[in-house]
Amino acid sequence: MRGHEGADFGPAVIDIADREDERIAAFRDVRERDLTRSGRFIAEGAVVLDQILASRRFRLVALLVLRERLAGLAPRLAALPADTPVYRVERELFDRIAGFPVHRGVMALAEPVEPAAAADLDAALAATVAARGCVVVACGLSNHDNMGATFRNAAAFGAGAVILDRRACDPLYRKAIRVSVGTVFTVPFARWGGAVSIADRLAGLGFECVALSPGAPEPLRALRDRRARALFLGAEGEGLEGDVIARCRPVRIEMASGLDSLNVATSAALVLHHLAWPEQP
Repeated sequence: MRGHEGADFGPAVIDIADREDERIAAFRDVRERDLTRSGRFIAEGAVVLDQILASRRFRLVALLVLRERLAGLAPRLAALPADTPVYRVERELFDRIAGFPVHRGVMALAEPVEPAAAADLDAALAATVAARGCVVVACGLSNHDNMGATFRNAAAFGAGAVILDRRACDPLYRKAIRVSVGTVFTVPFARWGGAVSIADRLAGLGFECVALSPGAPEPLRALRDRRARALFLGAEGEGLEGDVIARCRPVRIEMASGLDSLNVATSAALVLHHLAWPEQP
C-alpha cells in the first residue's frame, strides 16, 4: 500500500482516531498491564522492532506508529506481510492510548513462534559446545533491568543462549525488552526449572558450569582455557544457593578491598568478556 506521505509499505496503514477503537485494544494502558500472560507482549522502538523482524522465534502481530515516524520506517514495513496491520496515530492520541508519553513513537505487538524457539535453542546449545563458547544461566533474577541487561551482555559477547530457572522474571516483560534493546528476540532462551537440575542438565551436554561467588578460591583469571562453559548468575543480595555452587566451579571477580560484589549485569559483562577472549597459558 502507498501511505499518504508517498512512501510505499507492504501492509495496510490504518488511521486510528479513537482511543477506544477495539483494533488497538492491546496497546491501551500497557504500563499497567502485562500481556505476556496471554502469550503476547508489547515492545517499543525501531531498534527493538529490528530485532523482532530478524528473529525466527517471534513474529510481529501489529504496529502502533506515530504519524511522523511512519515514513522513516518504510524500508522495514515494506517487507511485512500484507495482513500485518500498521495503525497510524497522532502524538496526543498515541500517548493517551499507551497511558504514558512514548518518545520512540513505535510500539509493536508480537508473539512467540514456539516450534522455532525450541529448535533454535537445541541448535544453539549444540553449536555453543562445538565452538567451546558460553551460555548464561539466570537464577532467581527478579529485576527486569538486570534481566534485560543480561540479555544485552549475552548478545554483545557472543553467548549462545540464556537459560532461566523457575524463579527468574520474564524477559518478555516490556521493561526487560527495552533494556535488552531487543536482544531477547535474537538470543535463544528457555525456562528449565530448578537451578540444580539446570546445572546437571548442562553438564550432561558438555558444559563446565561456572558460578560467581565472592568467597570462591579461584579468581576469574584462572579460567585461561577456551571450553564450553555455562555462567550461573544469582540474584543480587541472596546470590546463588549453596547446592548450586556445589555443582559448579566457583570463581570470584577480583576487586579493591572494601567491596565484595558488583551489580549482577556488570559482573556478567566482565565474565562474559573474559570467557570470550580468555588469557592464553
